[in-house]
Amino acid sequence: MIHLKSKTEIETMRASCRIAADAMVRVRDALRPGVTTAALDEIADDYIRSQGAVASAKGYRGYPGSICVSVNEEVVHGIPGSRQLCDGDILSVDIAAKKNDYHGDMNVSFAIGDVGEVATRLLQTTKQAMDIGLQASCPGTRLGDIGHLIQRHVEAEGFSVVEVFCGHGIGRAFHEEPQLLHFGTAGTGRRLEPGTVFTVEPMINAGSADVRVLDDQWTAITVDGALSTQFEHTVAVTEAGPDILSRFADLPF
Repeated sequence: MIHLKSKTEIETMRASCRIAADAMVRVRDALRPGVTTAALDEIADDYIRSQGAVASAKGYRGYPGSICVSVNEEVVHGIPGSRQLCDGDILSVDIAAKKNDYHGDMNVSFAIGDVGEVATRLLQTTKQAMDIGLQASCPGTRLGDIGHLIQRHVEAEGFSVVEVFCGHGIGRAFHEEPQLLHFGTAGTGRRLEPGTVFTVEPMINAGSADVRVLDDQWTAITVDGALSTQFEHTVAVTEAGPDILSRFADLPF
C-alpha cells in the first residue's frame, strides 16, 4: 500500500532532507586523500544529531554506521571504517536523516582528485540518469516509464544499470512502497499519484551490472571490479510536477 503524503507531511520531509543535505556539505568539505570513511561517518552523524535528528541508517536492520560510504567498485551499503581515501578514488555517500518522525534521503558520488575519463563519464551519466527519472516523476507516469528512461540513457552511454537494488517510497518509514526499478518497460507498473514520495537512486556500473555482497553482509561490489556510482534524491509527485525535496537552490547537489 502506498501512503499518499499531505502537504504538511511533505514539508516535514523537506526539513529532514535539508538536514541530510547540510550533512552532505560537511562530508564533501572533508574529502581529501588520507581521510577515513569512519571520519566522514562521524562528521555526518555529529551534524545530524546537532539538528535534533537521527541518522536513518544507524541500526537499521543492524547496519552499524550512520551513513553509507561506497568506494570505487563498491556499489552500495559500504560500511564506514578505517579505509583511507586516495587520490583518484570515487565514492558514493548516502545520507538519510529522520526528524519529527519523517525521513529524508539522498546520495551523491564524488571524485577525489583526477579520476580519469571513464570515471568522469560514469559520474556524469549517473547524475543525468537520476535527473531524467526525477523529471519524469509526474502524475500519470508509470513506474516502468521511469525505469525505461533511465535504462535507455545509461545503456546508450555504454554503462549498465544495477538491477538488484531499487528506489523506494519513504515517509514515516525509511523504506515504503512503491519500489522503483531503474530499468524496465515503458507503459508498465503503477501510475504515480500526487502525494507519492519516493527516491530515484540509480546505481550504474562501468562494466557488468552484476554484483555480489561481501562477508560483512552489507557491502555490495561489482563482480568484475569495475567502478560504480550512484546519485539519489527524494521526490514528491505533485499536481504541478516533481518536487525534489532534497535539492536546494543554495546547495550544489
